[in-house]
Amino acid sequence: MTMNYHEALRYLYSLVDYEKRRIERYSPEEFRLERVVDFLAQLGNPHLAYPKLHIAGTKGKGSVSAMLASVGVAAGLKTGLYTSPHLHTYRERMQINGEPISRAEMAAMLTELRPRIGDNPDLTIFEVTTALAFLYFARQQVDLAVIEVGLGGRLDATNVITPLVSVITSISLDHTYLLGNTLAAIAGEKAGIIKPGVPVVVAPQRPEARTVFETVAAAREAPLTLVERTWTWEVLERRYHRQRFVLRHSGAPDAFEGEYELSLIGSFQRENAATAVTAAAVAREHGLPQFTPQTVREGLAHTVWPGRMEVLYHDPLLVVDCAHNAYSAQRLADSLAEWFPGKRWILVFGASTDKDIAGILRALLPISEHIIVTRSYHPRAAVPYQLADLCADLGHGAEIAVSPQRALEQACQRADSEFGILVTGSVFLVADIRAVYAQTAPLNLPQSDWDDEPWQAEAMTSP
Repeated sequence: MTMNYHEALRYLYSLVDYEKRRIERYSPEEFRLERVVDFLAQLGNPHLAYPKLHIAGTKGKGSVSAMLASVGVAAGLKTGLYTSPHLHTYRERMQINGEPISRAEMAAMLTELRPRIGDNPDLTIFEVTTALAFLYFARQQVDLAVIEVGLGGRLDATNVITPLVSVITSISLDHTYLLGNTLAAIAGEKAGIIKPGVPVVVAPQRPEARTVFETVAAAREAPLTLVERTWTWEVLERRYHRQRFVLRHSGAPDAFEGEYELSLIGSFQRENAATAVTAAAVAREHGLPQFTPQTVREGLAHTVWPGRMEVLYHDPLLVVDCAHNAYSAQRLADSLAEWFPGKRWILVFGASTDKDIAGILRALLPISEHIIVTRSYHPRAAVPYQLADLCADLGHGAEIAVSPQRALEQACQRADSEFGILVTGSVFLVADIRAVYAQTAPLNLPQSDWDDEPWQAEAMTSP
C-alpha cells in the first residue's frame, strides 16, 4: 500500500539522521560512499542519466547552486536542483525548474524504495534523500542537475557523481568538530569533490584555503579557475530586492563581461554571482553550450533564494538571513552597513548548539541596539536563557522570547524608522519567522510539511 505524504516523512525521519544528532567524527566508518554507490547501483545508477554541476563550500554554496539552476532554466534546460537543508518543506530539497517535488510523487517513490532501503539498513536519511533526488531527476528526464554538497565534500553522499564542472565557494570555519579546526583542514575536505580531469572553479579564498585547492587540482590534473584572478566586480546600484553590478575580466576581453542585475542583495552575493558566472562560462566550454552570456544574465536576474539577506518588510525594516557561523555573520554585518548605512538593529537571534555562537554574536552585537533571543523548533537549537547568558558574558543584555512568533512581536513593539529588525543565526529560525510573517503578509510559501497535521511537527523534530 502506498504511504501518504505524512507516513513517508515519518518513515524518512526514522532513518539515521546526522542533521539532528551530533556525531563525533567525520570518517569513512560513519560516511561510507560505498554504501551510496551500492544503493544507487540497485536503483539502476540514475545519477548517470544527465549532466551535473557540483557545488561545495561553507558560505554561498546554496546561493551559487540556485543561480546556476536559474541559468539552466533561462537556457531552456529542464533543470533539477538538489540542496539542503530546507526552509519550509522537505520537498524543497529536490526541485525541477523551481518547483519542489510533489507530495504524491515523494510519497510514491519512498513507498517504492522502502523495501530496498530495508535491505540496506545503515543508509542515512541524507543518503536516501540524495538517491531519491537522483532517481527523481532521472525519471523526470532533466537536461541538467545542479547538486549542492550537504556536509564537507570528500565523504558527502553527493560525491559519487562526476560533474561537468566542480565549484567550491568561500571556505570558513564551520562544523569544526567534524571537518577540522583550521581553514586548511576544512579546505581539504571540500577539495574532495575535485575529480581527475574535471574543471574546478574556486571562489575567492583566504591564502591558507586557496593553497589547498591549487595543490589538489594540480595533483588531479583538474583545470583550475580562480575567480579572484579572473574577474573583478563593482556595485552600480543597490535596492531593497535587487542590485546591479559590473563584471570585468582581468585578461583579454570576454563575452561574459559587462553589467548584471541580481535579484539577491548583499555584497557577498556579488562574489557568489561572479563565481556562478565563472562556472557557467567553464560549463559552456565543457558540454553546456546553452549557457550563453544572455542566459546567464537572465538567470541571475531571476534567481530565487529566500532567507539570504531578504527584506520582508520596509516599515519597519525587517531583514532575515541564514548566517550561522562567525564569518557569514560578519559578511552580513558588512553588507547591512553597505545597504543601510547608519541603521541600528533590533537583533532577533537563535542558533544551533553546535555552532560558534560567541563568534556569531561578536560580529552582530556591535550593530545591535537591542537583542531578543529565542529558539526555533529544531532539536539542536540552543535554549534562550543560555543565549542570554552568553550575551551577558559579551557585555550585552538580552530579552528572552519563548517562541519565534513572540520574538517578532516583541521586536515590532520596539522598531521604528530609526531601528530595523534583523533575524539571523539559524536557517531554522529564519524559516519560523518567515512562516509567522506569512500569516499576515503576502509571502508565497510552499505548503508546510505538517500544516495539516500540526501535532506531528514537534514529534518529528524532537531529540
